[in-house]
Amino acid sequence: MITGERFVTGLDITTTHTCAVVLGESAKYDGEVPASRVLGVGLSATEGMSNDTVTNLEATREAVHSCLREAELMAGREVSSVFVGLSGRHVDLTYSTGIVAIAGAEVVPTDVRRVQEVGRAVPISPDRELLHAIPQGYSVDHRGGIQDPLGMSGTRLETEICIVTAASPACRDLRKAVDRAGYRIQEIVLRPIATAHAVLEERERKGGVALVEIGGASTEVAVLEGDRIRRLFTVPLGAKSVSSDIVKGLGVPPDEAERVKERHGVALTKLAQPEEKIEVSGPMPGAKRRVSAELLAHIIEQRMDEIFGLVYDDLEDQGLLDILGSGVVLTGAGVSLPGTLELAQGVFNLPVRMGEPGIGMSGLADAVRRPKFATSVGLAAYGGRHGRRNGRGPLRRVATKANAWLKDFF
Repeated sequence: MITGERFVTGLDITTTHTCAVVLGESAKYDGEVPASRVLGVGLSATEGMSNDTVTNLEATREAVHSCLREAELMAGREVSSVFVGLSGRHVDLTYSTGIVAIAGAEVVPTDVRRVQEVGRAVPISPDRELLHAIPQGYSVDHRGGIQDPLGMSGTRLETEICIVTAASPACRDLRKAVDRAGYRIQEIVLRPIATAHAVLEERERKGGVALVEIGGASTEVAVLEGDRIRRLFTVPLGAKSVSSDIVKGLGVPPDEAERVKERHGVALTKLAQPEEKIEVSGPMPGAKRRVSAELLAHIIEQRMDEIFGLVYDDLEDQGLLDILGSGVVLTGAGVSLPGTLELAQGVFNLPVRMGEPGIGMSGLADAVRRPKFATSVGLAAYGGRHGRRNGRGPLRRVATKANAWLKDFF
């Protein structure tokens, strides 16, 4: 049977920017795997976030509305709900175990559902919100390392569940900002889980990989091995830390520091030309002065080296370096400078590659083939795999969006 197109929207709201990606799946026959195509992309600056949490609801609303309107116009579709990413130091991982007796002679889907329900039935405090309950593998009659237990014979089924929770106020504020923009959050997804959907290959997961995402305010690290999340942590330094160093080191305003970094920045000092000079603002209004490109590169390298060093130290302290058979995958807005890959390889002494989203996709895939779009692409891909449909919502959706448009006139 042929089914119609469905589309899913991923929305990534960070401290520095807000990205939206609308992914569609063309009509297909049941049983076939559809190819995703990028229908629309939106990008806007974010003013109302700090350390990846909402600090100004109205400013965040404006960023969300502007970003999603751009994506809607490009896609030619009206978005009603979105999958939104969340991360930060308030996110916690805990693990629980579920054990059930196998009802019949072999494991059936009902047994798998029951053991998952038992595993996720853990008390969660009122100030926490459950984001995910992820099975980490199964064992049948103490035979472990099983990914899919269906059809196996035994009497006892066991699973370990990774429980991901976040601070309730952070989740509520995120929902408020998106709702005021005229949209509904379908699901809040842990940002590294979404990013992994966009940039990691199955063989990398199986071999053990560290996903390092350098965002605006922080660096999120997820260590994955097969179906297991081995480690998740945050380094409180990101692309804004690099820009702040340029402000101090070159004595320029923040907006000029961003411009200089994007136009002339490299992450390795040896890549800068010794004789090259960069024109920046002077001490008096309208005045200009010239600074060394090597100095700019040195400032950037020092901070990037520190970020990678802190990631390395944590992995070493946790004894995880030996399981990274697939090495390290870099992504996020902060990894786009030339020399970043080489610098990371020198720090980790492991295989390192850039994680670019959009590979294997059609449509406007070239528009998202940059690390800063990895999470928004991953959020849409996550939503697509979970079978959520997106389209026109109820009357409340129309009224809410009308109110959001009216706000633009005042």
